[in-house]
Amino acid sequence: MYGLIGYPLGHSFSAGYFARKFERLGLDHTYSPFPIPNISDLPTLLAEHGGLKGFNVTIPYKEPIIPFLDSISDDASRIGAVNTVRIERNERGEIKLHGYNTDWEGFMLSLSPLIGKPISSALILGTGGGAKGVAHALASLGIPYKFVSRTNTGVDTITYAELTEKVIAANSLIVNTTPLGMWPNIDTAPDIPYAGVTPEHICMDIVYNPAVTKFMELCAQRGATVKNGLGMLHNQAELAWKIWSAR
Repeated sequence: MYGLIGYPLGHSFSAGYFARKFERLGLDHTYSPFPIPNISDLPTLLAEHGGLKGFNVTIPYKEPIIPFLDSISDDASRIGAVNTVRIERNERGEIKLHGYNTDWEGFMLSLSPLIGKPISSALILGTGGGAKGVAHALASLGIPYKFVSRTNTGVDTITYAELTEKVIAANSLIVNTTPLGMWPNIDTAPDIPYAGVTPEHICMDIVYNPAVTKFMELCAQRGATVKNGLGMLHNQAELAWKIWSAR
């Protein structure tokens, strides 16, 4: 048994993705959503599902889950967020939780085919766990970036109020890591000056439901190359499966 924790989980496609994968591989495995209202519910969930071998982590628990883990990978530690957990159980039923982050590599694999020429710099809309994974990927690619947040929280952050058309134009990659535009709130989008977006821009959204978010629609109207988070989801899921199935 495998699964996904988060709250809420109405937007998730992971269960269907893994069901099809297990069928193709001829594996008698299951993948279930576990919407838990509070991360403190995790020990109860683990006790109730003794067959659980691993799970993914989504909003809002990618950071709060860390204190519950027995170990964390180097990448996840540097990022400060976990989206994949492998469970080890011994013969006495005692468990160990090992945390990883596959978001960053999943994003990097999704972005790389779009890069036709060097990206000068990037803006990451949001500062949550997904944003940290994107930042790690950009750092690995040597792309300078700044987070965009409602409040200025550090040297690598600017506020939405500080965004101008000129700032937008100067950053040829814009990544939305906020849940704005996610189903069912499909008419929402980050409040940025879209007039600064040009045909030279790559605008990516880590949201994958709907397939075309309002953010993507507004950027595409300006001629930008746009891409949703479905490829990132598939990539990170395959990387998670490698972790779970490793011997």
